Amino acid sequence: MPKRIFQWLMIAMLLIAARAYALSADEAKSMASGESDARVAALQKAVENADARTVRFIQALADDAVKLVGEVPVMVLDGKGIDPVTQAEVSVPDTAEDVMNNNRMRGELDTALAAVKLLSPEVEVRRAAIKTLGGQVDAGKLPLLEKALASETAPDLKEKLQLLRAAAMLGSDDAAKRLEAATQLGSSAQAVTKTLLVERLQVETDGGVKAALQKSLGTVEARLAWGDRLGAIFSGISLGSILLLVALGLAITYGLMGVINMAHGELMMIGAYATYTVQVLFQKYLPGAFDWYLLAALPVAFMASALVGAALERSVIRFLYGRPLETLLATWGISLMLMQLVRTIFGAQNVGVENPSWMSGGVQLLGNLSLPYNRLVIVAFAVAVLAGVWFLIEKTRLGLFVRGVTQNRPIASCMGVNTARIDTYAFALGSGIAGLAGCALSQVGNVGPDLGQGYIVDSFMVVVLGGVGQLAGTVYAAMGLGILNKFLEGWTGAVLAKIAVLVFIIIFIQKRPQGIFAMKGRSAEA
Repeated sequence: MPKRIFQWLMIAMLLIAARAYALSADEAKSMASGESDARVAALQKAVENADARTVRFIQALADDAVKLVGEVPVMVLDGKGIDPVTQAEVSVPDTAEDVMNNNRMRGELDTALAAVKLLSPEVEVRRAAIKTLGGQVDAGKLPLLEKALASETAPDLKEKLQLLRAAAMLGSDDAAKRLEAATQLGSSAQAVTKTLLVERLQVETDGGVKAALQKSLGTVEARLAWGDRLGAIFSGISLGSILLLVALGLAITYGLMGVINMAHGELMMIGAYATYTVQVLFQKYLPGAFDWYLLAALPVAFMASALVGAALERSVIRFLYGRPLETLLATWGISLMLMQLVRTIFGAQNVGVENPSWMSGGVQLLGNLSLPYNRLVIVAFAVAVLAGVWFLIEKTRLGLFVRGVTQNRPIASCMGVNTARIDTYAFALGSGIAGLAGCALSQVGNVGPDLGQGYIVDSFMVVVLGGVGQLAGTVYAAMGLGILNKFLEGWTGAVLAKIAVLVFIIIFIQKRPQGIFAMKGRSAEA
């Protein structure tokens, strides 16, 4: 409540200085009681000349803090009755009735509050008001919009106000104003502008205005089309980054080691639940540092999945090397066991993992193109993980041993390499990367026992399409499939897009069985 009162006072100071107009008892009664149409009309009329008391009364209506004592509206603030006209304290009997607001009235109240906040001295308040108004303006708000436009100093807000004013002028009875509005709206890049132009075009009778509307509509549609294309590309890159994270671990366990690990999705799930556990611990013991819980969750997710993977390799997988179908059956059974274990510990329902504050929101590039911060972070994270895996495989002693064992196990053993230990390390590395993928996925979706099931098939397709054992092929395949899938979704829908991508992969593998890059390693020698 103190924050709300502060907002009222800020608006009040500006409006009192600008107007000598005062809220009347009849106006307050008209806004609080009667049919919806009459209440909306009274509200719109009051907004045109709103003073501080009017704003306070509208805010109270929006907060459901107004009662009717007989036919007289009374605001109930902090447990006290306040007369909206005189601002005097009055008694509120038990027989007072609540003022009821339907959805239409609530929308009109929000719009009215946004309109009067256009004159706020705070830039962010004005920005939020413009965003709230959007396409919900009409000719009745023209005086207020023109007043706000005359006093606006921020260039970007001034431009948005001009478009709002033009949108309001579309409903004017003056054909010249409608023509001016139609011309101005051609510079907009907002999807709501397209809707306004289409709606006005259907009822417009003036030929000149109609031609201007059609020209502006074509310009806006062309501009929005670029936003849609760029949005599809970004969505494809985002999906490709997720597929890359999921498939990187599989590229090691399947591509380098020849193990068909059907429990790979469940190793991702373990990483996601490890992230959830770290979040809960931060919420309970370190609430002040909650924004940094994700950084602490990364090594925890990696180690949790890596340890489970190492235990899986030592207990089951090491007896099945060279028998891929048997590894498929064994790891499929293990995946069911891991899912049931998670259901037993955390329950069958999904759990919520919150984004840190620095991952909330996004970058608005165009009217219909926004890049969410959480997706941008995942893209950057995928690049960082890829660089780390490449460095580990290509530039470290462990990577040299992994490549040596992959290419020729007997010779590596003869050179003194402990092949059994390298197998465990490699499998644990692939499992740990799956845990990192689970950590990233927890930031864009729900975490549940079935989390891995939705990605295991896609990750195998990425590895096979890219070329088994090839990190570069995994990158190309993940990004290619992600972008292709998002573009096809725009034309055919999500289900048909999945089918089309699957058909494409089948045809590609028929023509080039080795994938984008030639297969290397133990599987190729077999």
